[in-house]
Amino acid sequence: MNLTEADVQKIISSVMTNIEKKLSDTASVSAASAASMAVPQAGSAQPVVAASAGGDHGVFDRAEDAVKAAYQAQAVFVQNYKLEAREAIISAIRQATLANKQELAQMIVAETKLGKLADKLAKLELTAAKTPGTEDLKTLAFSGDDGLTIVEQGPFGVIGAVTPVTNPVETIINNSIGMIASGNAVVFNVHPSSKKCSAFAVQMINQAILAAGGPENLVTMVKEPTKETLEQIVAAPETKLLVGTGGPGLVKALLSSGKKAIGAGAGNPPVIVDETADIEHAAKEIIKGASFDNNILCIAEKEVFVVDSVADDLIYHMMNHGAYRLDQQELDQVMSFALEANEQQVARGCSLDTKRVFHTVKDWIGKDAMTFLDKLGVNPGKEVELLICEVDFDHPFVQLEQMMPVLPIVRVRNLDEAIELAVKAEHGNRHTALMHSRNVEHLTRFARAIGTTIFVKNASSLAGVGFEGEGHTTMTIAGPTGEGLTSARTFTRQRRCVLAEGAFRIV
Repeated sequence: MNLTEADVQKIISSVMTNIEKKLSDTASVSAASAASMAVPQAGSAQPVVAASAGGDHGVFDRAEDAVKAAYQAQAVFVQNYKLEAREAIISAIRQATLANKQELAQMIVAETKLGKLADKLAKLELTAAKTPGTEDLKTLAFSGDDGLTIVEQGPFGVIGAVTPVTNPVETIINNSIGMIASGNAVVFNVHPSSKKCSAFAVQMINQAILAAGGPENLVTMVKEPTKETLEQIVAAPETKLLVGTGGPGLVKALLSSGKKAIGAGAGNPPVIVDETADIEHAAKEIIKGASFDNNILCIAEKEVFVVDSVADDLIYHMMNHGAYRLDQQELDQVMSFALEANEQQVARGCSLDTKRVFHTVKDWIGKDAMTFLDKLGVNPGKEVELLICEVDFDHPFVQLEQMMPVLPIVRVRNLDEAIELAVKAEHGNRHTALMHSRNVEHLTRFARAIGTTIFVKNASSLAGVGFEGEGHTTMTIAGPTGEGLTSARTFTRQRRCVLAEGAFRIV
């Protein structure tokens, strides 16, 4: 039997309807009723519905219980909630984040003792507003003489995720939105130094999900996270995908698990400023990125390579816009208390290199620039956001991802030397790099040489994750495993559904 064009269109329409039904059947609540339900108020201590399976609104004493609860929740979720209902749940999470942002930010700073309150608030707002939801999922269709093929983006099931101390709550919210949008549940093994604020965030998310009519325990975590609880989550047969945001040691461990793993590793982002750049603009943008949250972000500017002919101008404008220049004696003092010799030749922090001469002293990571100046006994007479210093390429502040508001500046003779040194300083992390230049050829040369996941031109590093820049926000930048800036579609499996034209022939 020959099919007419009208017949083909009718078949396609029928298949699309069936696929949509298969992906997410009738929701337990309609989008309208979900939207009408209340979102938890800021600081709410009571759940909307009592949690089950021994958990405290998603927080469990045992890893196996957290995995089991997430597994049961995901089975209900994927069978009974349409994309529209998922989006209502995600909307509730966004609203809950914004309603609780002040308390969340204060808890993060108090527990981790890293960064600045105002910047924590900015990250929470950004994560709530610009993390993609179900709109990130796209279905591909191919039609022709031999029928119709549709490529769906289906869920993995239960995802095991590890979060860093630098962005603990922000990563939980960002990952949860993306993973729920793609039909998954997630079990978090958070950084131990952020377990209290992380538990608050997980409970807040679960209350928001319940208020929007969703199933309990779509997002869970272990109350007392350890290496052993991570191993249990990784080994659990219900866990189908692993996502790690942290250093290379973590990524290496997840990749050796035998399961599909998405790894977001370390960075040591270099900045190049050439002789064609708008120098004052470059100075302001570098300060903005390098001082944000006291430089604890992996995308933040960590070292500057500036062509000698404009170096004095760059330093002058940086000092005019909130930076304090350390002299040699002050720099030596900072090194004496903020760095420690690697006498045991061990790898630490965001490096697997056991031969590093120095490590950053933990107590000085993420501290304010003014705290450093107080230690030095310096009163600058104004608020200082960033400390800058002129050093050689081999200086430890250039080679370490030190995560302090201390930015080393290296003078170079020309662009060729700048690119050569910047590539070396980045250490092959392929994370983030930046350049300030008006010369398109110069920008292109550096971008190709460095090959990083994020390359920002003439703006602060924050633009690379959608802050005063275009594009979506993520807290999991998967450079080592190649997924790049993760979003909902990253956490999906491709499924091909084929409807062959021969199925409609009458013999």
